[in-house]
Amino acid sequence: MATKIFVNLPVKDLNKSVEFFTKLGFTFNPQFTDENATCMIVSDENFVMLLVESYFQTFTKKTISDATKSSEVIIALSADSREAVDDMTEKALASGGSFSNDIQDQGWMYSRSFQDLDGHLWEVFYMDPSAMNQA
Repeated sequence: MATKIFVNLPVKDLNKSVEFFTKLGFTFNPQFTDENATCMIVSDENFVMLLVESYFQTFTKKTISDATKSSEVIIALSADSREAVDDMTEKALASGGSFSNDIQDQGWMYSRSFQDLDGHLWEVFYMDPSAMNQA
């Protein structure tokens, strides 16, 4: 069986976060959704658990970082094309997300980034397999 990854992120407003990520094309597993959390499906093997901050706090003794002021992680998602990178990033910005970094274009790899409603950093990238061998 393949290893699955579940990234856990604290959010201030679960409903607003679900609305935001739905606009980016993600779906959610209703079996793992209640007023405290939801399971966002990234792929068959990758998921993001969006947890209301008070619920997230029950899993750690550490203080929850304010992602609008400091960074702990950048979540990177691969895309099937440069156009798909642009599409997801533009949807994020139009849906209340904010600008994070300038476009990165190395020819063989193209990426854009944004911050979600809670300030978590997301990078969407495309790697051209035919150009990678030439890099």
